[in-house]
Amino acid sequence: MNLAWKEMKKNKSKFFIFGLIVLLISLLTFMIAGLANGLSQDNAALIKELPDGQFYMTTEAEDNYALSRISSTQQKELLKKYPDATALSIQMGMFHNAEGNQQSVAFVTTTESDIFPRVAAGEMIVDISLKEEGFKIGDILTSNQFSGQWEIVGFSDQTKFNHAAVAFIHQEDFTEMYRTTDLQLLYLANEEVKTIDGLTMYSNKDFLNTIPSYSAEQLSLNMIIWFLVVISGMLFAIFFYMMNVQKIGLYGILKAIGVKTSTLFIMMWTQMLLISAIALSISLLLSQLFQNFAPQGMPFHLTLNTTLLFAAIFLVIGFFGATLSGLQIKKVQPLQAIQQGEI
Repeated sequence: MNLAWKEMKKNKSKFFIFGLIVLLISLLTFMIAGLANGLSQDNAALIKELPDGQFYMTTEAEDNYALSRISSTQQKELLKKYPDATALSIQMGMFHNAEGNQQSVAFVTTTESDIFPRVAAGEMIVDISLKEEGFKIGDILTSNQFSGQWEIVGFSDQTKFNHAAVAFIHQEDFTEMYRTTDLQLLYLANEEVKTIDGLTMYSNKDFLNTIPSYSAEQLSLNMIIWFLVVISGMLFAIFFYMMNVQKIGLYGILKAIGVKTSTLFIMMWTQMLLISAIALSISLLLSQLFQNFAPQGMPFHLTLNTTLLFAAIFLVIGFFGATLSGLQIKKVQPLQAIQQGEI
C-alpha cells in the first residue's frame, strides 16, 4: 500500500489523466444505462410494473399481441376456470379535449381486476404524465371513434406503453371504438405456470420482447453499454502495461533486494482500486444528481442498484485488465531488467 501510494504521488499527472478517463467512460456508461432504463419505462412501464406472472395470446398470432384474438366465449370459460385471471386489450389511438387539442394514447381495457384500475362507462383514468400536459380530473374528452365522451376521474402512475400515456376505459367503450368483443391477452399474476390449449404462454420478460419497438431499442442501447465496459477493461490493461514497461528496471531492482512478485501485484491492484474507487464514486454521484435535475419529460431512470451493479462490473473488469497487463512482472529477471531499464 505504501509503495503504491508513493508511486502515485510521484506520477500525479499520469494517474490523474487515467482516473479522469475512467470517470468519463463510467459516467457515459451510467448515463446511457439511465437512458436505456428510462426509455424502457417510457415504452413498457404498463407491463414492467405488473407482478411476475404469465401472459397468454393465441398461438395463431405468432408472438404479435396485436393479432391475438381471444373470443368472448373463451374469455368467460378461462375467467371462470382461473378467477384471478384478467383479460385485456391494448390499442393505440387518440382523443381530444374541450379545446380541440389532440393527444395520442394507448387505450387499455380489462375485465374486472384488482391489478388494473377500474372505470365505469364514460370514465377514463390516464397516466399521470398527462397531468404535466395540462389535463386534470373532470376534463371532458372525445374521440372520432367514439360516439360518447369520457370524463377523467383519476391518474395512474407508471402506466405507459409504446412511448404513450395509457388511458384506461370501460370494456363497453372499447367495444364501440374497435368493433369487437374479443380481447387480445390473458394475464395471470403470481400463478404457477399453466398450459392453456390454443394459447401461447409468456413470462413478463418474454412478453416485453415480443414488442418490436422495445426489443430493438433495448438491444441497441445495451450493445453500447457493454461496448463501453469492454473499452474500460482494455483501458486498464493498456495503461498498466505501459506503466510496467517503463518500470522494468525498477521491478528488477526491487526483485533483486527481495521484494516478492506478489507484493508488486498487490501494489498494482491497490493503484487500480484507488483510482477506480475515486473515479466511480464521483461518476456515481454525478449520475444520481443528473437524475434529480434532468429536464422534465426526459426518459431517464437510473436506480442506485443499477449504478452499483455497473460500478462493480467496472471494478472486476479493471482487476482483470490490470492483472493481464501485470503478467510481465512475473517474467522479470532482476539482472536483465536492470540492464534494459532505467530508474
